[in-house]
Amino acid sequence: MEIRHLPASASADDVAAALAADGAAIIDRLVDPVLLDRAERELDPFLARTPFGPDDFAGRRTKRTGALIARSETCRELVVHPLVIGGVDKVLSHSSGFQLHLTQVISIDPGEPAQKIHRDQWAFAFFPFPKGYEVSCNTLWALTDFTEENGATRVIPGSHRFDDRLELDGSQTIPAEMEKGSVLLYTGSLYHSAGANRSAHTRRGINITYSVSWLRQEENQYLAVPLDVARTLPVELLRLMGYARGAYALGYVDDLRDPIEVVRPDLGSSGLGDLGTALARARAKRR
Repeated sequence: MEIRHLPASASADDVAAALAADGAAIIDRLVDPVLLDRAERELDPFLARTPFGPDDFAGRRTKRTGALIARSETCRELVVHPLVIGGVDKVLSHSSGFQLHLTQVISIDPGEPAQKIHRDQWAFAFFPFPKGYEVSCNTLWALTDFTEENGATRVIPGSHRFDDRLELDGSQTIPAEMEKGSVLLYTGSLYHSAGANRSAHTRRGINITYSVSWLRQEENQYLAVPLDVARTLPVELLRLMGYARGAYALGYVDDLRDPIEVVRPDLGSSGLGDLGTALARARAKRR
């Protein structure tokens, strides 16, 4: 087994094809490490205050620092990176749309054992989605080099085609080793885990996940990002956060208003639109 590595010049089609084949891929040095240094500086005060996880799965030597859109202007650039957004759009193209699911920095300290192997889509109450129907797509940006020794994420390429709710062990996984500035993408159905950190240094990555827009988000963006901050954000990012209808009718405000109107009154619209038109678009996506 091996993880496919793509160059930063890859296309969205290349990314989608790799994920369809293997469930995971690494894009090498997609951003300059200097950009990630800037993100880390912006987040330093929050990283220092984040407690370790409360249980073995979250990681008792692991910190998970969220609300990255509110806390880091640089992380906003990562959330809307064109190649990532283009790839995710193709991976989740069977849905009427997709949204930001969560943002977090995952910091794994020395001494943390390997995490239990799992699928991220289990967050949706272990719902048995049809095999091949992806509901989320994940990214993990390397803030430090990812090595087997420091706890690089461990994946099982091709496991997005496995049966659900399997109990697997670490011998079936391989480490997603990559340089700082690279990004690992993997589907919500891929079996994976955080690796054990046997080094003397913290392994740190930025986890940004996207999901189909008719599922509940894992991180509540409307509370994680204060309204006064939201009003300063680009419309593209606001809609990705969820200030948009999640499908034909999901997420409207009071009298059928578009949720974007809460933060940008000049852009709002009322009503749900024509059901026949929405149905025709949905059928076209499934062809």
